Amino acid sequence: MSNLSFKFLEKYYPVFIEGIKFTLLVSLLAVVFGVIFGTILCFMKRSKLRVLRIPIPKIIASIYIEFVRGTPLLLQIFIAYFGLNTFGFKFSPITACVIALSLNSGAYVAEIIRSGIDAVAKGQLEAARSLGMTQSKAMQYIILPQAIKNILPAIGNEFVTIIKESSMASSIGVAEITYAGKLVTGATYRNFEPLIVAAVCYFILTFTLGRLMAYVERRFKASDLR
Repeated sequence: MSNLSFKFLEKYYPVFIEGIKFTLLVSLLAVVFGVIFGTILCFMKRSKLRVLRIPIPKIIASIYIEFVRGTPLLLQIFIAYFGLNTFGFKFSPITACVIALSLNSGAYVAEIIRSGIDAVAKGQLEAARSLGMTQSKAMQYIILPQAIKNILPAIGNEFVTIIKESSMASSIGVAEITYAGKLVTGATYRNFEPLIVAAVCYFILTFTLGRLMAYVERRFKASDLR
């Protein structure tokens, strides 16, 4: 333990600060686009639209969700960055990473939203329909407002997951926290200490966000008891 030294932070702490900024940027964009895409996937999966009696939207959404959840995120990042180049789509590392994380997150968010909607008592929808509301109106004004309380904490957990998974972006040169650790290792020839600093950065981000989401969840529960 006496060999451990963190004096390099005096010179290289800005590298980790930049890494934190990139990690938060990539993760936030991925969550926003993931929620949008996941919402579309969810309603595709719940759609009753049929073409020649075949539920095309439901089949497409189900196949996509299962495929994404069944393949490694690192492979998806490589496909977004290297694979799409084959078809003439040239993205910067950070753009490719946001695309891959968003498409990956969308598959999980779709299931989060679906379970949140299903958690609302079916009698609520039936009561709304009996009052003359259309399916879409009942969903908009009755079901979704209640489902959001179930969905938001899970979305927060998804944000935490993405922050950790964004470390894979270092494999294509995105200057997030893990990449910052590698840069400092190369500059200082210290292998262990930069990894510890990187781990502490991830912990601070995820712990803070976790406590924030726990607070939001308690507020929702408190409002339900009123």
